[in-house]
Amino acid sequence: MIAFENVAYSYGGGELLSDVSLRLAPGSFHFLTGPSGAGKSTFLKLCYAELQPTAGRITLFDHDVRSLNRDDVARTRRRMGVVHQDCQFLDHLPLSANVTLPAMVAGRGAEAADMKDLLNWVGLAKLAGALPPQLSGGERQRAALARAVIMSPDVVLADEPTGNLDWEMSLRLLTLLVELNKMGKTILIATHDLNLIRAAKQQVPARVLRIAKRRVQLAGADL
Repeated sequence: MIAFENVAYSYGGGELLSDVSLRLAPGSFHFLTGPSGAGKSTFLKLCYAELQPTAGRITLFDHDVRSLNRDDVARTRRRMGVVHQDCQFLDHLPLSANVTLPAMVAGRGAEAADMKDLLNWVGLAKLAGALPPQLSGGERQRAALARAVIMSPDVVLADEPTGNLDWEMSLRLLTLLVELNKMGKTILIATHDLNLIRAAKQQVPARVLRIAKRRVQLAGADL
C-alpha cells in the first residue's frame, strides 16, 4: 500500500532521512516516534506525496510517486485521510461545511444522512452549525478526523493528533482511530506520547516505527 525503498530526503543541504526501506500493509496500525526535528512530519508528507524523495523509490497503491502527474496525485490523496498537527478550518463556514469540504472539492458532495452519521461518530452532531473558533481543542481534532475520513480513505495519517489534548480526550480520539483500523483502514500516527502507544497496544496489534540517526526502524517491545 505504502512502500519505501532506500528512500532519502535532504533539506537545507543536509540529509534528514536516509536509506529508509519499509512497507505499510493494508489494515496495519503503526505509530511513528522520534525526537522533535527528527523528520516525523517529513516522513508523513512523503507518504502522501506532499514531498518527493531525493533518493530511492516510494510506491503508493502500486504506483511510483515519481510517475504521478498532478491529477494522479490528487486521485491518490483521495484514498488518504490526513489529520495535521495544526488543523486548519475556514472560520466563516460551519463545522458541517468544513468537514464536507474535501468531498465538495472532489465533486462528490455528501448526503445529509451520511454527514449526520459521521458527526455522531465523532461526537459532534450537536455542533454541526458551530463555527470553528467556537470549538475546543478536542472538538477541533475530532472534526479534523471526520474531515479526513469523509472520502472513506484506505489510509489515515495523523501528525501528533493528541499533542494538545488532555488524556481523556486523547483516549477518545484513539478509540476512533482504533475503530477505523478494525474497519480495515491502515493507520499511521506520529506521536511523542508513549502512554498513547501503550493504550493502543491493548486494543490492536500496533507496531512502532522509530526515527533515529536519520533511519526509520521498527522499535522493539520496550514500548
